[in-house]
This record gives sequence, C-alpha cells and structure tokens, in this order.
Amino acid sequence: MATTRLKNRYIESLGLITIVLALVRCAFPGVAGTQRQPVVCEVITGADATQVMRHVDDGEVRHRIYSVPSYRATFPDSNSVQLVAAQQWGVQPVRDRTDAERRKSELVYIGSSPYYHVDPLTASIPYLVPRASILLQDIGQAFFDSLHVKGVPLHRFIVTSVLRSEADVERLRQYNSNATERSCHLYGTTFDICYNRYQTVEDPDGPRRREVRNDTLKFVLSEVLRDMREAGRCYVKYEVKQGCFHMTVR
Repeated sequence: MATTRLKNRYIESLGLITIVLALVRCAFPGVAGTQRQPVVCEVITGADATQVMRHVDDGEVRHRIYSVPSYRATFPDSNSVQLVAAQQWGVQPVRDRTDAERRKSELVYIGSSPYYHVDPLTASIPYLVPRASILLQDIGQAFFDSLHVKGVPLHRFIVTSVLRSEADVERLRQYNSNATERSCHLYGTTFDICYNRYQTVEDPDGPRRREVRNDTLKFVLSEVLRDMREAGRCYVKYEVKQGCFHMTVR
C-alpha cells in the first residue's frame, strides 16, 4: 500500500516537472538550443488593393506594398506649377533637333540604363538637363531597391517622353488636344514615366521569372515617386489619358 502511494507520487511529480519544462521551452526556445524561425511574408497586391499573405522561405523579411491613397491627390502638380520649376532649372527652348545637337554642352543624353528603358521617341529627343538626368537615375535605383525589399521580381519602368523641341510641340498639338504650347518638356527638365507597361529583368539563360501584375508594379512606383516628391526632388502629375506620371525636377 505504501509502495503504491510512493509510486503515484513519483508519477505525479514526474508529470509536473514535464509540464514545467514544456512551458519553459515554449517561453524561452533558446533553452532547447534551437531558435524559432521567424515567419516571413510577401504581400501581393491586386487591382482591388486586396493584400494576400503567403509564406516565403528565404529567411528575408519582406516589406509590404501600400501604394498611395489616391493617385490624383498624391500627384496633383499641374503644368503651371511645373512650368515655374522648368523655367528655373531648364535650358532655353530648342527650336528643332539641329538646334538640340548644338546645345549638347547644356544637356545630357538619356539612353536606356540598367534601371529604366526609353521607348522609341517620335515626339521628343533623348536629352535632359543634368539635374533631371540625376533625378531619373535616382528614381530608377530607388524603384529597384523597393522591388527587392518587397520581394517583387525586378522590372525596369519605361520613359515615354523627354525633351521636346518647339517643332515637336507644334506637330504634337495638331493631333493631341492635351498638348500645350507652354510645355515643360521644352526645357529639358521634364520626363514621362509610363505606369501600365514595364520590362522584366531576367537572365535570358536562366529560369523564367514569375509574372507580376502591372498594378503591383504601379503601386511600388507610386510609393517611390511620392517619396521623391515629398523630399522636394520633383513635381508630379498623374496623367490618366496619357497613362503616365508627368514630372519635372525641382
């Protein structure tokens, strides 16, 4: 009888110790010699702005994609606002392409870079003033950095318009009712970035990158441009019909 009671106490004590050790291990996982693996998540944001969390297994913490509350409200800078900065920082308007060639000491050639692609230009010339060229390069690098920390495959945004000559503006106004005679593009301070087309960056001999919605890339780009604008680097106008962010260096 005494032996039975002793055995029961031993079992109760052993059970109690086991429970205590389990609680300690849960509270302090390092005691067991292993660390809990952090939960790492990537946010994929669709057109309806619904955020879907899914686990990724590379051990790197991904930043979330927020976009901006409203494109129109975040990027409201009209042509008249941008024109003041264009006249302050830009060159005197060039008459035509021949005149532009003579002004190369004031302008920087803008070709496609690792960070962005320049569309074939029919109504503008691939030149900007140095200040605007640096801004474009900084936006491209910031866009790459942002894609990386958010776990989105790298893409280059597309530049659709840069310096326009007076002849370009006159010709453009014949078929584009939105084109203005007092265009900021005349001064080499202004460029347009398309927000509904992008170029995927991938190794041609490597595996295909997963597809990314243009909306997701637009959300990331809008965050970058908002930060640049709030830092006083540029003015930005959200253009609906032209499908671009129209911006002028400050």
